[in-house]
Amino acid sequence: MSVEPDDYGLGRSRGGLTTRTHLSTEQGQKLLSPVVTAGRRNDSPQFQPVLEKIGVPRSGPGRPRKKPDKVRADKAYGSRANRACLRRRRISATIPERASQICHRRNRGRAGGRPPKSCEIDHRERHAVECAPSRLKRNRAVATRCDRLAVRYEATPHIACVDERL
Repeated sequence: MSVEPDDYGLGRSRGGLTTRTHLSTEQGQKLLSPVVTAGRRNDSPQFQPVLEKIGVPRSGPGRPRKKPDKVRADKAYGSRANRACLRRRRISATIPERASQICHRRNRGRAGGRPPKSCEIDHRERHAVECAPSRLKRNRAVATRCDRLAVRYEATPHIACVDERL
C-alpha cells in the first residue's frame, strides 16, 4: 500500500479519508487564514499555526498586521498552551472553558487559579466564529473536498468567500 504525501492533507478514519479546515475570520466573517490538516488531527494544536498565518493588509503602505486585537474562539481552542501563547503576544481572548476544565480547576481548590475573564458582549460576538465555517460549506467544493492537493484545497475557501461576497 502506498503512503500519501504530506501535502495531501488527508487522514484515515472509520469513515474513510477526511480533511479538517481550521480557519480564522474577521468579525464580518471574512476569511483570514485557513490551515488544512488530516481529519483525525485535533483542533487545539492547530491554533498557533492559524494565528501565525494571519496577515491583515493595511489601507496604506506597510507590511500586513500580524497581531489581531482580540481572539474569539471555540471551546476546542481553550487549552492552557493556547491561552499562554495569547498572553505572551498580549492578545485579549474570549474562549469559553470546557466543563472538564472548570471541574479540574475547582478540584484543585486555591491552586486551581481564577477562571479566565470574559466580557458578555464579546461572548455574543462569537457568532462569527460559529457561522463562518457553515457559510463556507455552502460552496460544494469546500464541503466535499474536490481537490487532491491540500495547497489547492486551501485556496477553495478563499474562492468561496469571494463568491459569497459577490
